[in-house]
Amino acid sequence: MRVLDLTLNDLRQLVRDWKAAVFLVAMPVIFTLMFGFVFGGAGGAEDPRLPVGFLDRDGGSALSAGLHSLLADSSAIRPVAMAADTPAEEIDRQVRGEELAAVVVVPAGYGERLAAGEVVPLEGILVVESAAGQTAQGEIQAAANRLAGAVQAARLGTAAYEQQAGFVDDTARRAFFDAALARALAAWETPPVRVVVAATGAVKTIATTENAFTHSSASMIVQFAIAGLMGAGEILVRERKTRTLQRLLTTAMSRGQIILGHFLAMLALILAQVVLLVAFGQLALGVDYLHAPLGTLAMTVALALFVASMGLLVGTLARTEDQVIILTLVLMFVLAGLGGAWMPLEFTGPAFQTIGHLLPTAWAIDGLENIVVRGLGNSSALLPAGVLLGWAVVLFGLAVWRFRAE
Repeated sequence: MRVLDLTLNDLRQLVRDWKAAVFLVAMPVIFTLMFGFVFGGAGGAEDPRLPVGFLDRDGGSALSAGLHSLLADSSAIRPVAMAADTPAEEIDRQVRGEELAAVVVVPAGYGERLAAGEVVPLEGILVVESAAGQTAQGEIQAAANRLAGAVQAARLGTAAYEQQAGFVDDTARRAFFDAALARALAAWETPPVRVVVAATGAVKTIATTENAFTHSSASMIVQFAIAGLMGAGEILVRERKTRTLQRLLTTAMSRGQIILGHFLAMLALILAQVVLLVAFGQLALGVDYLHAPLGTLAMTVALALFVASMGLLVGTLARTEDQVIILTLVLMFVLAGLGGAWMPLEFTGPAFQTIGHLLPTAWAIDGLENIVVRGLGNSSALLPAGVLLGWAVVLFGLAVWRFRAE
């Protein structure tokens, strides 16, 4: 009971300061939104594919529309419709000014000639020496080849049916050809063979990266959890300055009970903060922490234990409130920055990633992002949570040693 009384007393002191509540809850929410907008969270990220002008001089025939559909399905380029009477000078200006990676021109009579079995070359306008132009050229050629193959398949199917059953008239023959062509084009959207890459372990779903708040939510939870040790560390300093700590040592409470009471207060504070931020991410931002609820719970508890242990150590090392603030801010910025809170470590070089994973914050972010970014299951949180628990044990042991030595 004495331990719980000390814990409740610490929590009352922490909650009494409204500025601490603003810093621990409002600031991470603001930074989560800010970083989310930076990473494209406002309305989704812009289409990263290369823009390619699509100039249809075939009058919108079925085959020119099929070509447009195949180009739109490309993962590298996206067609941008252009007026058929666009001047050549304007086309050249947009390509050389890199507004468009290339322009594909569908000539008049393209659909009719292609359906008749002719080889109809497309007109492409691009800067040959540019990487974007070469990429666009390859994608345009691939789409044209697919369309030609679909037309050839439709022609062969129509000819085979005509030999076996025949057509009543040209209208029926044309209808059969159009249906066969539609099936051939649809086959490109659902190929019979696909390559699927999966990580080792149970992958419950493939997470979408369209919600850019996934990284900002996870990273700001970790960063501002560290900030939470500021108020908790100040309690020990304040007790030492007012000699409350010395008076506690003269009571029936042992040093171990005093340490445990302060530690539980820090743990409860950090745990409440992390739970609130996880709920905000889930409910307000659509970050799917409940995709793997047990994994999220494991990461939440492990993160709170790690930060509370670090807060206890800071409280035993610092002598003044200013020292607590300085130590907390240095730890927050160094651990967050090098641990990948501001920029995902996947975007950095191998050396930076190696250095980052020497720190517990990188493992904390990895554990949360395994769930909300990579779509992995509960087991994906076991290793990161274990690393955090290891750090918590070491830091707690150092804090106890320092407190007993004092």
